[in-house]
Amino acid sequence: MKKFLAVLAVVALVAFAAPAFAANPFMDVPAGHWAYDAVAQLAARGVVSGYPDGAFKGAQPATRYEVASVVARALAQVDVEKASKQDLEMLKKLVMEFKDELDALGVKVDKLDKRVGVLEDRLGGWKLRGSFQFDANFSGDGLYNENGAETEFHKEWFALVLTKQIDETTSLYARLRMGQYVAGTGRNDISGTDTRWDRIYVDMKLPYDVDFRVGRWLQDFEGDQGLYWGYDANPMFGSYRMDGFRAHKAWGNFNVTGIVARNAGIDPEPREEGQFMHYALDINFRPNEKFWAGATGYWLQGDFDDADVLDENVNTYGIYAGFAFNPNVELKGIYYFQNLGDDLANGNEDSPKAWKAVLDVKQDLLKFTSLWLQYMQIDNTFYGLNQQNNMDWGVAISVTDNMPFNDNSTKVWMVAAEQVWNDKWTTFLKYAEADYDTDDYEDAKNWTVGATYQYTPAVAFQLVYDNIDFGDDDDDHLIKFRTSVSF
Repeated sequence: MKKFLAVLAVVALVAFAAPAFAANPFMDVPAGHWAYDAVAQLAARGVVSGYPDGAFKGAQPATRYEVASVVARALAQVDVEKASKQDLEMLKKLVMEFKDELDALGVKVDKLDKRVGVLEDRLGGWKLRGSFQFDANFSGDGLYNENGAETEFHKEWFALVLTKQIDETTSLYARLRMGQYVAGTGRNDISGTDTRWDRIYVDMKLPYDVDFRVGRWLQDFEGDQGLYWGYDANPMFGSYRMDGFRAHKAWGNFNVTGIVARNAGIDPEPREEGQFMHYALDINFRPNEKFWAGATGYWLQGDFDDADVLDENVNTYGIYAGFAFNPNVELKGIYYFQNLGDDLANGNEDSPKAWKAVLDVKQDLLKFTSLWLQYMQIDNTFYGLNQQNNMDWGVAISVTDNMPFNDNSTKVWMVAAEQVWNDKWTTFLKYAEADYDTDDYEDAKNWTVGATYQYTPAVAFQLVYDNIDFGDDDDDHLIKFRTSVSF
């Protein structure tokens, strides 16, 4: 009987001691355990760093405490916004395996759980968002309204955006647009009122960290560099939709973007022969927070196999730069020059130029307002100039609308300001004037004042007064009340 009780006591001792023995943090993790391979893979991808000396000694037995320490360092140092879902799932599995040891070390794993949840959500289904704008326009002579009426109510636009995260490196973006400026073929379609997919593209990551895009998108290199005022509709050149391919690569402080596209929508004379290939290249350099510079080129080449077809090729080159005297004051600008086809120049200057200089002063410096001072000079044969200094209203008029086509140059200067009073109220004002440098063409003047009230995070109301004067009693004004909804 005593022998039986002794054996029973030993069995009970072993049974109850086993869990405690398994949880011993100083016990070696058995050779061949999956944790060794998991940590080795994460170390190879730079997610974990191994022992404090910088090397994970996978061939050397490690205690549970030591492996938990490696996992703890990974949790503290990993960039959860960049780590792949596979890496995070593997790290999460290690956390579950060594949960007791991590608890003893006081490690919090909430961030990892949340990030994995976000990734799973992104890779889940479609995302839908959109925007709606409705304008009530009251003008004097109807110059501002598309149908020439003095009063016009219309939906400025309605857009639905669909996005899909296909996998960790591939995503889809599509926008269905209706209202003004929707045709999706270029700036010439600004009065279109039909409905279509004006942007639809797939972004993906290629080897060597190349960002690749295929589809239809709006390309605006000037906007990327902040070279026009936020309330303006357009840059000097560019900002039209492209159907094609785009590749982007960053090398340290250098960024390079190349585009191969088709029918950019700026064909001046649509005709059977008017089929164009469109090529673009942009290179920019930002060595520090103060200085940046870059160069861009656009090549619009027609399918001119027939000698009788008009030569309307256009090559446009730009050089831009900026210098920030401090975080609140920046001087910047861009210089364009072109080579026009003989038939496009039509006997006039075939190498026109255009440039602008901007002094951008933030409200943080002046306290009560920001300030935007801008001067432009444009040769009157410069091809593809967008409307300048008009509000981003779709159908609008501009001080550059009366530019003649001759060998002279138009000069435009503008002063603009915005006042952000609080998270609800914003006001803005602008004055622009154009000198066409041509007899019988009077200067054009335009001034604008407006206020925006952010009623809720999704709903905003805007009231604007705009006045345009082309001389010779050719003037008009507009009172616009806009309702904007984002969802």
